[in-house]
Amino acid sequence: MAGAIIENMSTKKLCIVGGILLIFQVIAFLVGGLIAPSPTTAMHYMSIKCVDVRKNHHKTKWLMPWGPNQCERIRDLDEAMSRQIEANDIVFAVHIPLPAKEMSPWFQFILVILQLDIAFKKNNEIKDNAEVTLDVSLAYRDDMFSEWKEMAHAIETRKLKCSFASPKTIEHEGRHYDCDALHFMEIGTVAHKFYLLNIRLPVNERKLINVGIGEIKDVRLVSIHQNGGFTKVWFAMKTFLTPSIFIIMVWYWRRITMMTRAPVLLEKVIFALGISMTFINIPVEWFSIGFDWTWMLLFGDIRQGIFYAMLLSFWIIFCGEHMMDQNERNHLSGYWKQVGPIAVGAFCLFIFDMCERGVQLKNPFYSIWTTDVGTELAMAFIIVAGICLCLYFLFLCFMVFQVFRNISGKQSSLPAMSKARRLHYEGLIFRFKFLMLITLACAAMTIIFFIVSQVTEGHWKWGDFTVQGNSAFFTGIYGMWNLYVFALMFLYAPSHKNYGEDQSNGDLGVSSGEELQLTTTITHVDGPTEVYKLARKEAQE
Repeated sequence: MAGAIIENMSTKKLCIVGGILLIFQVIAFLVGGLIAPSPTTAMHYMSIKCVDVRKNHHKTKWLMPWGPNQCERIRDLDEAMSRQIEANDIVFAVHIPLPAKEMSPWFQFILVILQLDIAFKKNNEIKDNAEVTLDVSLAYRDDMFSEWKEMAHAIETRKLKCSFASPKTIEHEGRHYDCDALHFMEIGTVAHKFYLLNIRLPVNERKLINVGIGEIKDVRLVSIHQNGGFTKVWFAMKTFLTPSIFIIMVWYWRRITMMTRAPVLLEKVIFALGISMTFINIPVEWFSIGFDWTWMLLFGDIRQGIFYAMLLSFWIIFCGEHMMDQNERNHLSGYWKQVGPIAVGAFCLFIFDMCERGVQLKNPFYSIWTTDVGTELAMAFIIVAGICLCLYFLFLCFMVFQVFRNISGKQSSLPAMSKARRLHYEGLIFRFKFLMLITLACAAMTIIFFIVSQVTEGHWKWGDFTVQGNSAFFTGIYGMWNLYVFALMFLYAPSHKNYGEDQSNGDLGVSSGEELQLTTTITHVDGPTEVYKLARKEAQE
């Protein structure tokens, strides 16, 4: 009876396939390390303090920090006081990008971090739990002469977290507080060439708005966007890998439908994993170059979440279907205790993402972390997802232990077989253990490269070559999971080879039923049978 290709392929051919996959894996890392630039670029902006001059009792809609139509500027707030300019008439203006530059749809997203320079004054200290209220407006245009068009407007509050290293005495007045950076804005597409931010800090002593926040000297912004060169390399990889996975998936399912039996659970799960990999591969990002699709970041998170949820479920079912003393096999209902935490964790992270990036589709200045209620809600979702992940990990470790223990127990029956049959089953056991080690290595590489990308500068220089570590991490890990799914569908596709007659009869001291239990796959048994923030890290730095 035919088994999977991994059971019938010779060791030589298996090594050749493994070598080819390893070559493609190295290429995936080299593409990011040697060809692609750094994934993101940070640009620093110092806001210009503009005076909102009233014309016909109306305030100016948009104030430009520079250029032919630049606003009336002041150097600092002391000048504003000497000229009797009210705080409500001061606008902090920032033009993105810098002069003589323009934005591009290849930049994919814009993440902006706010940094306030607050000076210590004895009679104007920062109060405990102080909040700053921001009246912010965002506009865009695609040339230097047209009128600005409003893209978003909101009144947001941000909680100040500042410390003062020196004693709070008169001698130290004028020194700046050490304040944490604040999340300011995030948009999921860069469809326009120029953006303008006007930030007001309205003061209302009666309503205690912007009272007790210290003396704000300057407003600085850090803008993060994806590099266009990296985007092109990333799109090229997705365009190349999409047909590759789709073709192997069609070939895999065609082989299964050619069998006289119905597909077993393991085959269905591998096919579902291939579908999720194809879904995440489809390069719909190409449309973001010509369309203003602000939901692309949210859509990317959903695709990635579906793949990792499917991958985690596959590992559980893969181990469970190889527990050879398990009575209930080939039924998804038998894994509800293990798959349940995955579903709950994925749902919690989805709700969290909808509460953050979902709201940002309407208000790019929104952040769930800016209020106590939002922070508690976000932490609750993350904690529940973390608990589910821990439970999953414990389940998986227990199942892997059970599988290896069962295999070790069945190996005691091998000496009673003929030499040819013993070598056959020893090969199957070795290949299963090897595949499990490959799985663990893929997961470990994902974690290791993620940690390395967080603690290093992102690039290394070897002689005349500069290797972009963060780019290599993204392209290498992305290529690795594609190759992993490709290998699963290829190796676990039904083989056209048949077992010899001497391997199907139980006349060598071991019953045929026990022989079937010794095999490490069940594809031939007829009966029941885990990556922008980088962007957030760079922004904080």
